[in-house]
Amino acid sequence: MSNYSQIDQIAERVERLLVRYEELQRTNVLLSAQVESLAQERDSLKSRLGAARARVDALLERLPEAAGSGKQKGTE
Repeated sequence: MSNYSQIDQIAERVERLLVRYEELQRTNVLLSAQVESLAQERDSLKSRLGAARARVDALLERLPEAAGSGKQKGTE
């Protein structure tokens, strides 16, 4: 009777471990999908940031010309 009880306890624990393992596997799949989605979003944002920086740099390159022209007109 004691051995049967121990076997039942072990079997019950193994079943609980298997259920928990399956839950962890499902959670891992969901988290992996979320990581992939966030990585794509990050890459998109980095690309947009690079494009915005390029536009700002282009505008900054034009500023000295405009500022220089304004100073020359004011001093003449």
